[in-house]
Amino acid sequence: MEFDPNNPVIKLCVEGMNAESEGEIEEAHRLFQQAWETATNNFEKFTSAHYLARNQQDPNDGLKWNLKALTLAETIKEDSTKGHYPSLYLNVAKSYENLGDKDEAARYYLLAADACDNLPGGNYADMIRSGVSAGLK
Repeated sequence: MEFDPNNPVIKLCVEGMNAESEGEIEEAHRLFQQAWETATNNFEKFTSAHYLARNQQDPNDGLKWNLKALTLAETIKEDSTKGHYPSLYLNVAKSYENLGDKDEAARYYLLAADACDNLPGGNYADMIRSGVSAGLK
């Protein structure tokens, strides 16, 4: 599934990212939570869970939401979802790293590296590849 800018869940996530970029972390979290509560299918749920993982106070909660996003993404059997896996794996890896679980972090960094073949070119892909490379070091 492709991102539809008119989708209500996508709109809430975009608003949340805008709030986050303005330093309004609580408002961003509220909007991401609203997106999760609005989601009606696994694509919307994985998208909102991916954003809900951001800025969690407890690193265990960040891991929980990152794993939930990954699990939901795995239920979507469309090729367009493959481009999301590098970021999803990277976020899970970083969560494990934050919790001190180097073995699981390494496993997910390797999965992210393998999945980078599914990224299109551009700044976003470069940012993900850079994060994977740093994590593997």
